[in-house]
Amino acid sequence: MQHLTLFTLAITLIATICLAKSPYQSVLQHSRIRGRQHGPNVCAMQKIQGTDKKYFTNCKQWYHRKICGKPTVISYECCPGYEKLSGEKGCPAALPLVNIYNTLGMVGAATTKMYSERAQLREEIEGPGSFTFFAPSNQAWAALPTEILDALVSNVNIELLNALHYHMVNRRLTSEDLKHGSAFPSMYQDFNVHIHHYPNGIVTVNCARLVKTDQHATNGIVHVVDRVITAVTNNVHTFIDTDDDLETLRTAVAAAGLTQMLESDGHYTVFAPTNEAFEKIPPEMLKRILGDPVALRDLLNYHILKNMQCAESITSGTPLETLQGTVLEVGCDGSDMTLNGKAIIQKKDQLGTNGVVHYINELLIPDSAKTLLELAQGSVVTTATKLFVDAGLGSHLSGSEALTILTPQNEAFKEGVKMTGELKKLLKNHILKEQLSSGVLYHRQELETLGGIKLRVLVYRNSLCIENSCIAAHDKTGRFGSMFTVDKVLTPPMGTIMDVLKADDRFSLLVGAIQTAGLTELMNQAGPHTVFAPTNDAFSALPKADLNKLMGNPQELASVLKYHMAKEILVSGGVGSHTRLKPLQGDKLELNMRNQTVYINKVPVVEADLMATNGVVHAVGAIIKTSTLCMTVIFLTIVYSRLFHL
Repeated sequence: MQHLTLFTLAITLIATICLAKSPYQSVLQHSRIRGRQHGPNVCAMQKIQGTDKKYFTNCKQWYHRKICGKPTVISYECCPGYEKLSGEKGCPAALPLVNIYNTLGMVGAATTKMYSERAQLREEIEGPGSFTFFAPSNQAWAALPTEILDALVSNVNIELLNALHYHMVNRRLTSEDLKHGSAFPSMYQDFNVHIHHYPNGIVTVNCARLVKTDQHATNGIVHVVDRVITAVTNNVHTFIDTDDDLETLRTAVAAAGLTQMLESDGHYTVFAPTNEAFEKIPPEMLKRILGDPVALRDLLNYHILKNMQCAESITSGTPLETLQGTVLEVGCDGSDMTLNGKAIIQKKDQLGTNGVVHYINELLIPDSAKTLLELAQGSVVTTATKLFVDAGLGSHLSGSEALTILTPQNEAFKEGVKMTGELKKLLKNHILKEQLSSGVLYHRQELETLGGIKLRVLVYRNSLCIENSCIAAHDKTGRFGSMFTVDKVLTPPMGTIMDVLKADDRFSLLVGAIQTAGLTELMNQAGPHTVFAPTNDAFSALPKADLNKLMGNPQELASVLKYHMAKEILVSGGVGSHTRLKPLQGDKLELNMRNQTVYINKVPVVEADLMATNGVVHAVGAIIKTSTLCMTVIFLTIVYSRLFHL
């Protein structure tokens, strides 16, 4: 029965929300459903603890019980247009339908009602007509600075009346009529009021949030708002052009050729860095960006959103696209508006005719305006960055060459690593001669390094590798170069597989076995090959008689060795939880990764990724066997024994 009730509730939620005509109506419907157990026309509201701010609730907020990162408490109140009756459950009665003047007193706008009478507006909003009144709440008037309120009230027949008329539109507008980006002429000199209706159900007028909507009256409709609004006459560029705190920004906007755009029609959000924000940037970096039109334009466009976002529209972190093409996470922490998780906004909601300006005290620098050296700073590749500079490669990373740098994560280096001639050479091979995106790389592609060698691209189901180094994070694309963060220090290929084995004393017995089995030519061929190379210890672990017998039979030896070889290249970074390889002979090889160690048929790799020009070698500490192979060996031993006795 309980499951049926939950199912019914879910279906009801989906049906009613789908039928809602606007985002606001969707959250209102959701709040109604959550409140209906308390009676008819009851809405569930979420109130941020320690404040008077209340919101109709959506599904996400309902379950998280947080708005702007702060805990909320649930209260149950009459939905818009309804009231309680003594002795009855819920809110069964519709509010009396009276004129706007009297409606103000019933919906938490008594102060607006009082000022309407003082300004001699009462007769107008009691009389015939069809008006929309965006009425400031009592709290909104109380929050108004004293000097502004005194200036309004001291000249009630002019300033206060003008201010109240600006809150009115000479037609009835329900919440359904308040479309995102719409504007309506007010009753004060036809100056527009600017409406924004956001996907999360928040509706604003001139960035003031509608806290009670659709309060119907005989001569119009009342929407209660959370602040007193003022007439908007200037575009967003005017704020930049007239405020001395934005002098550096003003110069930058002119140099980047963005003045005309910021004066044109639109719905922009500008995060305007103050002079103080520019002063925090290292002088050399700032000089470089200001002198580079491409970098400067990217920098400024990174501060401009494609859509208008008032502070009150944000209830949680939301990624929003900038004109530069990447995203900023615009969020909130209590009453603070945040950018990329930081509370750097000093002044909010400076509204213009074509958008809104928020002042910030920290410059936002996109990757596309940075050099390679700047991309690497403050990240997980600081060790590699220092080593590149110590190796004398800093000029490549701070210049205008088109390059891609492979930067190993800090943990890829041994503690206390020292600069040597070999390391300098190795680091030079971590820099590719062209600017690349990982999205254009393909399997077996060859990339040339500053050191003059070719590196192979290896594409696997869940990883993308360049030789043994696999990309561990999203690309960073700078002004001239790109940075790939990789999980390991690169091991450039050094000779064929046979050369790799011969150069390592651990494989002397294997080298002899390969030669005895007639596989030397195979190990020198172009490949690609993956070889799971048994060390001398692996051979020595076999019973001496079995080892001698194996070494004395080239055909059997070749079969055993081919089971350790595959006709493709697989580095450790390409091994997943269930990876299979087809060996040159015998049953499949089963590979997996546990605790950073690769296992083949349960045999651990003791050292992975010895890169060769024709493949890769992984050292293993035991001979790899399967039941099928064991039976074959036994069968061959019996056959050879009988032939010998015959």
